[in-house]
Amino acid sequence: MSHSPDAAPHWSMDMQTAHVRLLHRFYSIFLFVGSVLLVIGVPFVFYRKAASTVAILAMIVAVLIAWRMNHRGQPRKSLIFFAVVMWLIMVALIYAGLTPTTAGVVVMVTMLAIVVHVGAAAVFGVTYMLAWLLYLVLRTADLIPAPYFPAPMISAWFVAAVAIGLVLLPIPELVLNLRKAASLQRAVIEAATDGVLVVSNDRKAVIYNQRFMDFWHLTTEYLNAHSYGDLLDHVSLRLIDPASFLQKVQEMYAHPDLPSFDTLRFKDGLLVERYSQPQRLDGQVVGRVWTFRDITERERADAEIRRLAFHDALTMLPNRRLFTDRLQRALTIGARRGYRGALLLIDLDNFKTLNDTLGHDKGDLLLQQVAQRLVASVRESDTVARLGGDEFVVMLEGLSLQATGAAAQAETVGKKILATLNQPYQLAEYQNRSTPSIGIALFFGHQTSIDELLKQADLAMYQSKTAGRNTLSFFDPAMQAIVDDRAALEIDLRAAVQDKQFLLHYQPQIIGGGHLTGAEVLVRWRHPQRGLVSPVEFIPLAEETGLILPLGLWVLETACAQLATWAMQPTTAELYLAVNVSANQLRQADFVDQVLEVLRKTGANPKRLKLELTESLLVSDLENTIAKMLELKAHGVGFSLDDFGTGYSSLSYLKRLPLDQLKIDQGFVRDILTDPNDASIAKMIIALADSLVLTVIAEGVEIEAQRDFLAGLGCHAYQGYLFSRPLPLKEFEAFMSQNEVASATARR
Repeated sequence: MSHSPDAAPHWSMDMQTAHVRLLHRFYSIFLFVGSVLLVIGVPFVFYRKAASTVAILAMIVAVLIAWRMNHRGQPRKSLIFFAVVMWLIMVALIYAGLTPTTAGVVVMVTMLAIVVHVGAAAVFGVTYMLAWLLYLVLRTADLIPAPYFPAPMISAWFVAAVAIGLVLLPIPELVLNLRKAASLQRAVIEAATDGVLVVSNDRKAVIYNQRFMDFWHLTTEYLNAHSYGDLLDHVSLRLIDPASFLQKVQEMYAHPDLPSFDTLRFKDGLLVERYSQPQRLDGQVVGRVWTFRDITERERADAEIRRLAFHDALTMLPNRRLFTDRLQRALTIGARRGYRGALLLIDLDNFKTLNDTLGHDKGDLLLQQVAQRLVASVRESDTVARLGGDEFVVMLEGLSLQATGAAAQAETVGKKILATLNQPYQLAEYQNRSTPSIGIALFFGHQTSIDELLKQADLAMYQSKTAGRNTLSFFDPAMQAIVDDRAALEIDLRAAVQDKQFLLHYQPQIIGGGHLTGAEVLVRWRHPQRGLVSPVEFIPLAEETGLILPLGLWVLETACAQLATWAMQPTTAELYLAVNVSANQLRQADFVDQVLEVLRKTGANPKRLKLELTESLLVSDLENTIAKMLELKAHGVGFSLDDFGTGYSSLSYLKRLPLDQLKIDQGFVRDILTDPNDASIAKMIIALADSLVLTVIAEGVEIEAQRDFLAGLGCHAYQGYLFSRPLPLKEFEAFMSQNEVASATARR
C-alpha cells in the first residue's frame, strides 16, 4: 500500500476517528523514537562503538529504502528488504556484544514500530514477534541451545517467521477489500432506479433492493417466510395477464442459459420492462439476475410525442402527414379489394371574418367543434383530418366499385356533413353560424397520385365557393351531371314505387326440345317520360335507397297473383315462377312471414314458387339464411342459386343449403363453345348438381349450338334469347299458346 509520510496508519475501519488516529500517531512516533534510541544507546554505551555505528547506519538506510519502495506501490518488496536488513542488524548487534536474546528484542521492537509507522500490515511484525517469543520460551526452558551466533535452526526459525508474515500479509487487506466490495455492491444496487433481484439455482432470493420490494409491494418478512413459487404466485396477481407471465417464467427456467425479456402491464396502470439473464461463475450458471424498470412515464411521453407528430394539436385530428399515410394505404387496399374511395375537402366559409371580429380564441373553439361534428358524421373506418387553418378533409373508403354508385355514396355523406355543420355553434358567450364549401374527388387504386387527388378535391371545393358557398361539388363536371341525374332518378323512383309504375316481364324456361316449365319474372319500370327503364339502372339505386323492399314485395305479390290465376287453367296450372330476392329483403326479420302472408293472400301454390338467391347474399349471414330457407321449404317454396360460380362458391355451405336448383351463369354460357375453361366450369356445375341431387338450368342460351353442347354435358333446362326474350304477360301467354305447352309436360 502507498501512503504519504504524514498519512494515518492502516487500522480497521472502526478506529478511523480523529481521536484514535491522533493517539495512534503519538504512540507510533514514541515507539519509533524509543526504539532508535535503544538501538543507538545500548550498544554504543556498553559495547563496541564501531558495530553500533554500522548497525545504526544500516538501519537508517534500510528504513529510507523500505519507505521509498512502499510509497512506489511495492509494500511486499519493501518488507522483504526490510526484514533482511533487520536480520543483518541483529547479527551486527550480537557481534557488538549483545546476547542473541537482547539483540532479537531490540530488532523486533524496532521493526514492529517501523512497520506500524510506515503503514504496512502489522501482521508481519506480529508474526515476527510471536516467533521470537516462542524462541525465548524454548530458550528459557533450555529446550534449545544458546550459541554466541544463532544456530542454523534459529536462522531457519526466523526465516520461517518472515515467510509466514509475508503469506499472512495480504489477508487483512483482502478482508477489508471484500467488505468494501460488498458495501459498494449494496450501495450500487440500492442506488439503482431499477428493481433488482438475484435468485440462486435453488430458487432462493440472494440479493434484492428496496426498489424491487416497492414494485411488487413486498416486505423482507414475506420474502423470508415464503418460497420462490409462492413469491411468483403473489407478484403475478398484480398483473393484467398473470398466466402469460408465469408461462414465460417456466420457459425461462426451461432454458436457464438464455436471457429473457418481457413487458409487464400492472392492474394499476404501471408498465414495466422485465429482463432476466443467467448469473455465471467459471462458465456455469449459478443463478439468475432479474431487473424491473418502470417505463410508464416513458411510454406516455412516447405516445405524446407520436400524437404530436401525427395529430393536430388543436383538434386532435390526424394531421397532413398521418392523413397522407392513410390515403396511400387506402389506395393500395382499394385496388386490391375492388372498391372506390372519395376525398371530401371542407373549407369553412368566411372563417377569417370570425377570427377578425370575435378573436382567434373563438375561432379555435369553432374549429374544435367542427372537428367533433365531422367525426360524428362518418364511420369509424373513415378518416377525418385537419390539413391546416380552417381546411379539413374526409376520406371515405369501401365505396361502390361503380363510379356512379361511389359518387352517390360520397354525395350522401357530403350532404350529411353540410347539414351538420350548418347547425349553430356555441362559442363561449357567443352563438355563431358557419357554413362549409365541400369539394369531392373520387379515387380508385393508384390511378391518380395523392397530390393530384388533393388538387382535384381543392378545385372542386373552389367550384362550391364559386357556386355561392354552403354546397358541394364534384371534381369531374361529367360526374356532377351523373350525380344530378341520379338525384332526379331517385325522386322519380320514389314516385314510381308509390304509383306502382312497374310491370313484370316473363322469360320462358325450357326443358328438352322445347317444353315450357315456367318463367323467371323480371321487373321493368315504365317511366312516364323515359319509357321502359332497364333494371340495370334502377335496381342498384333501389338497393342503396332501401326502395328495394317495397319494390321487391310488389314483385312477389304480383308474381304470386299470376300463379294463382294460372292455377285455374289446366294448361298453365303446373308452371313455375322464379322470383329474385335481394339481400336487403332476406335480412328482414319478418321475411318469412311476408312470403307466407303473400301466398295466403293471393292463394298461390307455394310449390309453384321458386325464389332465386345469389351467392354473395349467402356469405353475410349463412346460419340465419339457412333457417329462413328451411322454414319456407317446409311450406313447399323452392330455391334456386342464381349466377352459380361467379361469387363465393364453396362446397362447405352449398351442401348445407336446402336448394332445388343451380343456375349456370350466362357468363360461362356465352363462350362455352370457344373457351375450354367455360366449358369445364359448366361441366363441373352440372356434375356437382347431379351429385347433390339438384336440377340445373343454364341462362343466356342464344344459339342452338350452345344448347346442344349443354345437352351433351347433361344440362337439359335452358333460358335465353334462343327461345325468347323477357316478354310482357300477354306476349308470354301468346308464346305459350304458340308452343302448345300443357301443364302435364311441366313436371320435373
